[in-house]
Amino acid sequence: MLETTERRSLARPVEFRASDSGPGTLVGYAATYNRYSQNLGGFVELVMPGAFAKSLADENPVLCRYNHDDNWLLGTTAAGTLRLLDDNTGLGYECDLPDTTAGRDVAVLARRGDVQRSSFAFRTIEDDWDVTEQGFPVRKLISARLFDTAPVNTPAYLDTSSAVRSFSEKYDVEPAVFEAATPEEIRSLIQGEHIDIPAVEARQEQEAEGQRATHPDAATLRRRLEFEEFDAPAGR
Repeated sequence: MLETTERRSLARPVEFRASDSGPGTLVGYAATYNRYSQNLGGFVELVMPGAFAKSLADENPVLCRYNHDDNWLLGTTAAGTLRLLDDNTGLGYECDLPDTTAGRDVAVLARRGDVQRSSFAFRTIEDDWDVTEQGFPVRKLISARLFDTAPVNTPAYLDTSSAVRSFSEKYDVEPAVFEAATPEEIRSLIQGEHIDIPAVEARQEQEAEGQRATHPDAATLRRRLEFEEFDAPAGR
C-alpha cells in the first residue's frame, strides 16, 4: 500500500444551501468518476467507481476542513455533520456548517460564490497504469482511503509522489527515470516496450545540473562569495 497522502482539486462548483438551524450546508463532489484529470506531470489520473468504498464502509472518520486547515474544521462523518454520497457521478458530500467563526465565515464566502472548488485528500490503496485512446499515460485509482473533503479558494498542491512510487515499483525503474521520462517513454514502459533508461537518467542529470547552475545552493553561493572576497583588489 502506498502511504503518501495526496490531494486533488475539482473544478465543479460548491453549492451553498441556506438553513434555519445553522449557517447553512455545503454540497459538492469530493471526486468524480471516469473523468480524466488535468496533466499531472506526464500522465493523467482516472478515479474509478468504487474507489472510496472502504471509506464509506468503515468507521474511520472523514473530515471536512476549509482549505485542509485543522483550524477550520467544518464537519465530520463521525458526528454526522459530514455525509458522503456515492452515485454515478462520483463521491459527493454534504457538510452542515457549524455555528462557529469558521462556519459562519465559510457560509458568507460560499453564499457570495467566492468558494469555487472542492479538494480531497487520500492515500492510495490500489492503482494501475494504462494509456488513453490518444496514447497518453493514465493512472487509474482503483481503491483509496479518503481523509478529508475541503472547500478551497485555490487548487490544492498536486502531490504526485505516490504515483511516482507506484509506477517505479510496478515497472522496476528508479523514480528519477519516471520524473525525467517523456509521456511517450512512460507509455512505452506501460506497453512493455524498451526505452533507453541510461539516456533518460543522463537527461535528468543534465536538467539537474542546469537547475543548480541557475539556482545555486547555499554552499555554492557561500563559496562564490568567499572567492570574490579573496580575489577582490586591495582598496575595493
